[in-house]
Formats: sequence, structure tokens, C-alpha cells
Amino acid sequence: MHKTTLKSGLAGLLLILGSSLASAAEHATPREARALFDQAVKYLQANGTEKAWAAFNDRKGPFVKKDLYVYVIDRQGTYVANGAAPDSLIGLKVLDSVDAAGTPLFRQMIAVTDKQDEARIRYVWLNRKSNHVEPKVAWVHREGEYIVGVGYYAPRSSADDARKLLDAASAQVKKQGTAKAFASFNDPRGNFVRDDLYVFAINLASGKFEANGMNPRLTGTDASDLHDVEGHALVKEMLELAKSKGEGTVDYVWRNPVTNAVEKKRSFIRRENGSLLGVGFYTE
Repeated sequence: MHKTTLKSGLAGLLLILGSSLASAAEHATPREARALFDQAVKYLQANGTEKAWAAFNDRKGPFVKKDLYVYVIDRQGTYVANGAAPDSLIGLKVLDSVDAAGTPLFRQMIAVTDKQDEARIRYVWLNRKSNHVEPKVAWVHREGEYIVGVGYYAPRSSADDARKLLDAASAQVKKQGTAKAFASFNDPRGNFVRDDLYVFAINLASGKFEANGMNPRLTGTDASDLHDVEGHALVKEMLELAKSKGEGTVDYVWRNPVTNAVEKKRSFIRRENGSLLGVGFYTE
């Protein structure tokens, strides 16, 4: 079988997946996606592969809801189940396919589940309802030689969403103290990483990251000299604003980890217990 390429095979794959769900009534929520994912994993574990694949491939069954469906690839990157278009996709090898941003999506699924049984991944995919490439989030789980996934289209967060998350982060610091709060900010499956929003914290005295929900490995590294892609010293501005006024907004240009595109961003920042807390949203 020929390798799937971005311009040919992936385009066809996107059309098949999107058009088959174009009549879906509405977007499912992240909570609904997680519930379907958990249901699928438990069903596979309880019933085995043959019965599970049949259930996942039934487009009128319980594993296709709104614009959600269950898909399964083997560790060679071949579809063994796909509730969106089972007639077209079962047996299709997609190992070398990439998403609309050029990310080797299926190789990523296999690699991440080599290290842990379950993970959450982000990618960009064609939504045939809107006919736009949109950010998508999926939970993936390894069960033996197979990887089960359920993905949902991630809504683009608003300024109000960002403000509310910052308020929640401030309340968390006041309630639990910095150590516990920062641990929760760094939890990728917790309440402080939501689609394209996440909380970051920087120590006002040292300028070092104390938390970063999108990349917890930055914790302890120096943030004070960070610049955006246009050379703007954004963290220096944030620190000065937090020290002088206690809170405010900073505009800059940053890579969106969901869409993998460089976009305009605005962060709301606030001084809280010796730290700078921030939440940013993409404005374009």
C-alpha cells in the first residue's frame, strides 16, 4: 500500500472523515468525548477485540455520538476500527499521514503510548461542518497491540474564558498555597489546562517559571529573558506590570500549541503571593 501524503492521501482521508460526520447535530463537549473514550476502553477490556471492533464500527451504535466516534489503529499504523467511515477506512495504513499542520499524528500516537498507557494529544484537522481546519484534542489509550482514540474539536477560547481561568488560578493559590496550586497548574489533565488555555506562574523575585500548564518541564527555568517571535520582551513587561500595578494585560505574538501557527496573543496577568499568574488567549 502506498504511503499517505499530505496533499493526496491525507486530503482524501480528511474528506472521508469530515463528510461522513457533516450531518452531526452539534459539537460534542470535552466531557462527552472523555465519557465516550472511557466507555470504549472499558468495552474493549471487557469484550475483546472482535466484539469491540464491530461495536466501534457501527455508525448507528452507541460509540458514534454527535461528531464523536471511536477509532483504533494497530501498532503498524493500520485502521482496525473507525466509527466515522468504517467502509472506507478499515485496513487503510495511515502511519505516515500527517495532520494539517504537518505533524506525524499517528506516529505520535504510537510513540506516546509506548511510554504510557494513556495520553492526550493535540492536532489540527479538517472539520467538514465548518469547512475549516480546526484544533482538535484526543485521548488515546494503548491496549496490547492497539491504540484506541476519541477526539473532539477544541473551541477557541475567548477573553472571558481566559479571565475566568485566571480568577480560578488566583483562588486556588489563596485556598491551597503555592506548592499545591502550582502542581495543579502543571497537571495536563487537570482543571487548569483547557483546550488552548493554560495557567503559567513566574516567581517575581527570581524570574523563573513556577508552573506552565502547556509545558511543565519549563518549571524552574528562567523566564525573564523570553521574547516573542517579533523580539518583544514579553515576560519582562509582565513582571514590571505585576510589580507596579498588580495586574494588567500584555499583547505579543506566540505559537499556538493547538494549531501550531504563530498568532497574536493577549495574556491577563496578576500578582499573587509573590508570584505572577498568567493566562493568555489567541486573538486571531
